[in-house]
Amino acid sequence: MKKIFEFGGVAAGVVLVAFGIAAIVLGVSGRNTVGSELKQQQIVGSSDMTPAAIKTEAQQAGLNLSKINLPTCNVAGKSVDNGTNARCFAEYMRIHALESTGGFVYAQMGQFQAKPGTPKSELTPDGATSNRDYAVIDPTTKQPVANGARNVWVTETALTTALNTSYMAEQLGTFGIVVGIALLLSGIGFIILAVSGALRAGGWLFARQEKKAKSAPPIGV
Repeated sequence: MKKIFEFGGVAAGVVLVAFGIAAIVLGVSGRNTVGSELKQQQIVGSSDMTPAAIKTEAQQAGLNLSKINLPTCNVAGKSVDNGTNARCFAEYMRIHALESTGGFVYAQMGQFQAKPGTPKSELTPDGATSNRDYAVIDPTTKQPVANGARNVWVTETALTTALNTSYMAEQLGTFGIVVGIALLLSGIGFIILAVSGALRAGGWLFARQEKKAKSAPPIGV
């Protein structure tokens, strides 16, 4: 019985070490992939990507600062080659998009440019419309003219989502490394306990129980 526990301790330790190493390798690989992919995009923060500069810019654009969250990080002139800088850059992109849309978000903007005289009931908060009957018609294509500000928001959302995903992927990679280290140390601990005989020394309880069971009188005697 004691030998079984010793072998079991070693086996458990080996499994934990293996999983720990795998988790660390995957975590490091994930972080490296994020950095490599971001570097290929050659993104560099613009000069206004500082807390002070973006606040002034937002005020000049007429944005209501009490209703938006301004970035507190600084990525001006910095290369966006890691998840942290990517997330920071995405925060500034959102402010830039709000400046382009007049402070309106996707749900507040109509799909088309509204023609003069459009009833108020057919206008969206940004002054556009989603009703084709009241949209400005392109004389060349004979199709409703798209709301450019809304398209800017769609593009911004796609890009910031990708950047925020990079941040999340990097964080998951870090988490994997931490978990891997914990598993690795636990596995090494199990192996040391088993090899050093600590499990065998602690087997006195099982031996005592076995001895007690053998010395107990048969049932019914």
